[in-house]
Amino acid sequence: MKKIILTGDRPTGRLHIGHYVGSLRSRVELQESGAYDEINIMIADAQALTDNFDNPDKVRANILEVALDYLACGIAPEKATILIQSQIPELTELTFYYMNLVTLSRLERNPTVKAELKLRNFEGNIPMGFLTYPVSQTADITAFRADTVPVGEDQLPMLEQAREIVRSFNALYGETLVEPKALLAQNKACLRLPGTDGKAKMSKSLGNCIYLADSADEIRQKIMSMYTDPNHIQVSDPGNTRDNPVFLYLDAFSSPAHFERYLPEYASLDELKAHYERGGLGDVKVKKFLNNVLQEVLAPIREKREKLAKDPGTVMAILKKGSEKARETAAATLSDVKRAMKIDYFA
Repeated sequence: MKKIILTGDRPTGRLHIGHYVGSLRSRVELQESGAYDEINIMIADAQALTDNFDNPDKVRANILEVALDYLACGIAPEKATILIQSQIPELTELTFYYMNLVTLSRLERNPTVKAELKLRNFEGNIPMGFLTYPVSQTADITAFRADTVPVGEDQLPMLEQAREIVRSFNALYGETLVEPKALLAQNKACLRLPGTDGKAKMSKSLGNCIYLADSADEIRQKIMSMYTDPNHIQVSDPGNTRDNPVFLYLDAFSSPAHFERYLPEYASLDELKAHYERGGLGDVKVKKFLNNVLQEVLAPIREKREKLAKDPGTVMAILKKGSEKARETAAATLSDVKRAMKIDYFA
């Protein structure tokens, strides 16, 4: 059986460094590993519309932004298929059939759905499209016969629900769908970066993101104003590194080579942390080091992105070609599903 990956993002804004360490960097590694027969990367605009239905311009404008971020980070169209969810109508039909295999109470119990509903303050006014996202996600995964789905730990309940739906379908109609498994990030520091303000999550609305498209000056300003340890007032004070965003970013981005180039008085990040924890190391020095690290990592991404942005027609052509290819695969899966359900009347 082929080894196939499906992953993607909602186009509700430009992608930031949390996306980069959480998924984009590993996608490029998976793409280059040769371990998978197919890699499908979805721009999930239809899903984004479930809670942006009154602002389609926002979703439309960010299709190109997300595609630019993908390509700038190293996603190669000749090695990975980049597709737009709404351009694959077969996904909608699959979602409709799968809805019969899950109850409303089961959807409402999904921990990820519950957390997202609370975050968006939907309360009793829940858009049905948003509530049924796990069903739609199952359609996405199974349409491309993906056996592997890279996810963060917070998304595991969504994938488990997809697995339940697949098992129910196969039990009712015969072995037709591929049951997916999760692929978790190996580096725990990369699972979820906090915002620059110390909040648990980066969010455009909170203004606590460092974007892949940010200029060098914007990156420096954001780093130098970052939240650290509020109890580390004097340089001589012992400091906390465990919940300190500056050190969490260094966990995700720094390497021994960075210390050799920018902070040779320390042999490693562990040594830097130890100094901060016992006192005698100021926040400014650590932030300047983080700035050097991030500037080195992000400069080539930003430069490639700026070059690609000058030719949006070529980028949209890549998306069109990828979507057309993806639709062929989804159509074949839908045909198999209808045959298994005995509704292929004119086959």
